[in-house]
Amino acid sequence: MTLLDELNKLTDRAQVAEKDVKDAEAKARADVERRMSEVQASADAQAMKLRKEAQDMKSDASTTWNDMRQSWDAHVAKVHADFAKRKAQHDSSTAASRADWAESDADFAIGYAYAAIEQAEYAALDAILARREADEAAKKAAVA
Repeated sequence: MTLLDELNKLTDRAQVAEKDVKDAEAKARADVERRMSEVQASADAQAMKLRKEAQDMKSDASTTWNDMRQSWDAHVAKVHADFAKRKAQHDSSTAASRADWAESDADFAIGYAYAAIEQAEYAALDAILARREADEAAKKAAVA
């Protein structure tokens, strides 16, 4: 799969997320909770895939990404623990506070994803440039 294919896949996934969030306003609570479970299972599978890829790469880059993944895993675990704790609380004041917290958390996650997309774009452009430089060096070496 090319880098452009990967970015298109990312775009498609962002569009699914956008539709899910729009649709959630009109769906029953059970449907939203079911979709949350599906998304979490998918996110967990993607995280597992990234862990394996980082282990297989065994490079400085993978060390950096592995550190970030571990930080993200810790963040996700805390978010899930906090969510479960807050979900158990029922009074309206607590429910409003939990909603505020959940909205803030979603806003931060969206900002984080936006920054990750920009970093992915930078990394893809850098990879294209590096490949061009390697091709040019090979051509010069062949001529010499």
